[in-house]
Amino acid sequence: MIPAVFLVILCLGMASSSPEPDPVLDGEWQMWKIKYGKTYSLIGNFGTEEEGKKRAVWKENMKKIKLHNGENGLRKHGFTMEMNAFGDMTSEEFRKMMIDIQIPAVKKGKSVQKRQAANLPKFINWKKRGYVTPVQRQGICNSCWAISVTGVIEGQIFQKTGQLITLSVQNLVDCSRPQGNEGCYVGSTYSALKYVKENGGLESEATYPYEGKEGSCRYNPENSTASITDFELLPASEDALIYAVATIGPISVAVDEWHEYFLFYKRGIYYEPNCKNTTLNHAMLLVGYGFLGQESDGRKYWLVKNSIGIQWGNRGYMKLAKDQENHCGIATFALYPRV
Repeated sequence: MIPAVFLVILCLGMASSSPEPDPVLDGEWQMWKIKYGKTYSLIGNFGTEEEGKKRAVWKENMKKIKLHNGENGLRKHGFTMEMNAFGDMTSEEFRKMMIDIQIPAVKKGKSVQKRQAANLPKFINWKKRGYVTPVQRQGICNSCWAISVTGVIEGQIFQKTGQLITLSVQNLVDCSRPQGNEGCYVGSTYSALKYVKENGGLESEATYPYEGKEGSCRYNPENSTASITDFELLPASEDALIYAVATIGPISVAVDEWHEYFLFYKRGIYYEPNCKNTTLNHAMLLVGYGFLGQESDGRKYWLVKNSIGIQWGNRGYMKLAKDQENHCGIATFALYPRV
């Protein structure tokens, strides 16, 4: 059995500073508020408007997005950005939600490590093969770690039974504290898998629905829908990762998403020069890989499923640079269960 790993993951993200409002943007601002259901209140004794501050942040973020895309985002940067529901969040607000996580030295799995990543398909998309449930929205609860773990178990259950069942994220949020998780604050994909193994089961979304907040543990073994026999931590290698994705199915991964362009990603292959492969703070589900154009041009990607709704990225999905020295730590902390 792999030694306990206390990698905790805090989820979400982003934006920037505070210029004065611009009347030219009135229309866009109003449409954005309506689209995302944004309402603001008065703050303080002097009636300082929260909306004025939030609009200034939104305006600055909008400038960054338009500048990025105006530089021909796909050609110069490899990806384009789009304003979304997080447009009124400053980078400082985002940073307060994040913590640097040290990766402990642990024993990695051997079964994948010794195999060669040769003669594998050039493209894999497990979503198209029926292994992946719809994109979820974690909301204000930092439950990305739980959503990643339910996703990786769902894929293995589908492979075994042919049934795709959405498993309970809330079950993990409420019940895995004994394994070291802290509900909506922080959590570890490793500890979540450990909970499922030790608990002997996990409920489905149907019997234990998501609430977006932590509550008391209400797990009922009579409603158990999935179980695992063990789980494995992959070597921190993109060769090991591609072999696992190609032969096993979706894989639970963690990445460095601290950077502000991440949260406004829309399409293309995301590459952030400042991304680190040892600072992980957001769990996602790796569901495939491929390349754009000619394979030799280096535009290879990992296809990952996020947990902040379908209005982010390409309906909740991102293409992240592959074979770029473990970009953003995609291979640093990858796990899968045995069912």
